[in-house]
Amino acid sequence: MQRAAAATSRSTSTAWNAARHRGSVPSRVAAASFAGSRGNGAAAALPLRIPGPGGRLALSLPLLSGSKAATTRAAVAAAADVPLPADDACAVERSGAGGLAETAQLGVMIAAWYLLNIYFNIYNKQVLQALPFPYTITAFQLGFGSVLIFLMWATKLHPAPRITPAQLAKIAPLAAGHMLGTVFTNMSLGKVAVSFTHTIKASEPFFTVLLSAFFLGETPSLLVLGSLVPIVGGVALASLTEVSFNWTGFWSAMASNLLYQSRNVLSKKLLGGEEESLDDINLFSILTVLSFSLSCPLMLFAEGIKFTPGYLQSTGLNLQELCVRAALAGFCFHGYQKLSYMILARVSPVTHSVANCVKRVVVIVSSVLFFRTPISPVNALGTGAALGGVFLYSRLKRTKPKDA
Repeated sequence: MQRAAAATSRSTSTAWNAARHRGSVPSRVAAASFAGSRGNGAAAALPLRIPGPGGRLALSLPLLSGSKAATTRAAVAAAADVPLPADDACAVERSGAGGLAETAQLGVMIAAWYLLNIYFNIYNKQVLQALPFPYTITAFQLGFGSVLIFLMWATKLHPAPRITPAQLAKIAPLAAGHMLGTVFTNMSLGKVAVSFTHTIKASEPFFTVLLSAFFLGETPSLLVLGSLVPIVGGVALASLTEVSFNWTGFWSAMASNLLYQSRNVLSKKLLGGEEESLDDINLFSILTVLSFSLSCPLMLFAEGIKFTPGYLQSTGLNLQELCVRAALAGFCFHGYQKLSYMILARVSPVTHSVANCVKRVVVIVSSVLFFRTPISPVNALGTGAALGGVFLYSRLKRTKPKDA
């Protein structure tokens, strides 16, 4: 019996070696290998495209990591009844820990995104109350971000992009929309409460559906249209009962929605696949630098040069405190927008939209507590209805067909 088992083992080993030398594998190994590559091939081609110092992909998290590749090899080995190498066995054991680390890293990024957005709204509101010049504040914020971007490129923290004049010409209209959207947001924040501005900005899905239908020919489903009802109704109810309401603040926030969503929709139409030559960080960086260059002549035309030590001293403002808060607002503005792009590179657009809805709730509650904004029950109901509609819209977009 033992001699028969040994003979069987030797014949199996001989057949395996012969098949390997002939360039073929047993059918079970081939089938398992084909199934593994077919199931993971698409995912393996989706890295995050965030190079680190020295050209290394410090933040790159391809969907098929080494541990997942080891898991595939483990499946092949199991199908072939061959032992798993020691390093692959350890990698399989570490695969769960790698997923937890990635989830924890994403959670830290989202928390930082929320905190920077909260502090931006607080500092920005304080600066706009002392210096009500939205064009000047916008130029300062975009200029502050441009300085950080050039430092990032100069210190090789991120490689500088190679961009053609044709690409710049296509990105320029998007930069103009980004700049004007920021101007109108600052204009609204200077006129009404932070919570009210963000309640109005919760109507962004309405403009997304409208502009997508007009420019891209996308027809929304009845469920998606139904989710817009609580959004529009909630914004209207909050507006009617808002203590700080004025028409300039209201229409400025609405114009900001229109411009930001025009930027998002037109980016699909104008850029097509050409933005794939740029990673997410560099695309955002070029948008910021171009927006700053466009904001300077607009600032000079609309308000002149206001942000000077002589002018600020003549107003009796605390120059040092104002400059510190303006710089902090500029840092938070640039930081939370860059984090938004980085998070979008790691999650689906639907998940990002839901996280953005939660972020708006956090910002509204934080601003109400910090500025002690009076909120009536009816006003809170309208705000809640609008935010609930945004959440419902985000969830319904998940079930929408890709070709719709």
